[in-house]
Amino acid sequence: MSAIAEAGLAGLLARADGQGPEAWAPARAAAAALLRAEGLPTRRVEAWKYTDLAPLAAAAFAPRGSSAEPAPPAPRAERRVVVADGVVRDAAGFARNRAAIPAPAATIAALNALLAEDGVLFDLEGDAGVVELLSLVSAGVSAHPRHRIRLGAGASLTLIESCRAGAGALHNPVFDIALGPGARLTHARIVEDDPAAFHLAAIHADVAEGAAYDAFTLHLGGRIARVEKHVVLAGTGASAHLNGAQLVSGPRVADITIALEHAAPGCASRQVVKTVLGAGARGVFQGRILVRPAAQKTDGYQMNQALLLAPDSEMDSKPQLEIYADDVKCSHGATVGALDPDALFFLRSRGIPEPEARQMLVDAFLREAVETIAEGPARAAVMAALEAARAA
Repeated sequence: MSAIAEAGLAGLLARADGQGPEAWAPARAAAAALLRAEGLPTRRVEAWKYTDLAPLAAAAFAPRGSSAEPAPPAPRAERRVVVADGVVRDAAGFARNRAAIPAPAATIAALNALLAEDGVLFDLEGDAGVVELLSLVSAGVSAHPRHRIRLGAGASLTLIESCRAGAGALHNPVFDIALGPGARLTHARIVEDDPAAFHLAAIHADVAEGAAYDAFTLHLGGRIARVEKHVVLAGTGASAHLNGAQLVSGPRVADITIALEHAAPGCASRQVVKTVLGAGARGVFQGRILVRPAAQKTDGYQMNQALLLAPDSEMDSKPQLEIYADDVKCSHGATVGALDPDALFFLRSRGIPEPEARQMLVDAFLREAVETIAEGPARAAVMAALEAARAA
């Protein structure tokens, strides 16, 4: 373990004993061994080449309850589950997650397996409607909720996940998702953390025959905000939309990393991620599509685009296709650039002041990503969050 990793990780390791349900004990032991052996990854690790965890590694975290929890925002759905500092405060009729969790193979899941105490179990049949999962983390506190979503055959759920963490906090949620045949999950993640907070999230989803996982991530806050989506299209005709938008400025990093596996025939996937970076900000997109030999008739599409609004903003993009089947339709693309000067001139020639014209172009750029979400409460929540960020 590197010296810099020891500085911030030692305290978390010392607090790890006895966390969470007994069923999580094997995964906790595996996580402790992994983190003690490897520490936090440096930029020499390929998967972390563009995101430097040195600020997190050097951080110190306060005990839960040592500072005031952030005030909850207005509800984004009629039914709301509240998780504060990693502990379920209001389950809204859902059970707590006590199911066994897999041994972690990577950093984000390992931190969570080591330190998770609580989480929500969404074990559903039929149409569950719209639910908001509100996660609040107090300033300086580390929180590691472990959630599980299981949708039975033909079941459906729209989950609007709202994340708000205070300055110096670490929010490290992990989702284990299993979608049965024909099930449908719409999952919108809205990260509105303090600019000095850390957000490391991982989603592991297994999508069965004819099921659909429609996911969207909006990064608006955090000193370092990274989500990893590990999705397997395991059944014939399964589909996944793994889209997102990132809007940050200042000395901050916003990172969307996707590992998508087509393991069955006739599956479709879409990835559209758009990033807008202000002065001093860095954006990261890593997207890997793996097509297994059995996954004939695969239809995969990936597009990553970024707007750089300042000379010192930076975007790192790494699209990947790894194909072992011969009857597929897969494509990917990436663009990085500044605002179109011709479009800006056109708007200004119509009497629109430059700041407003620039904002109109940014709004139009991000709206293309948001419109990948089906019309309904999830899209409305994401649009409202973007509008609030613009007004702030």
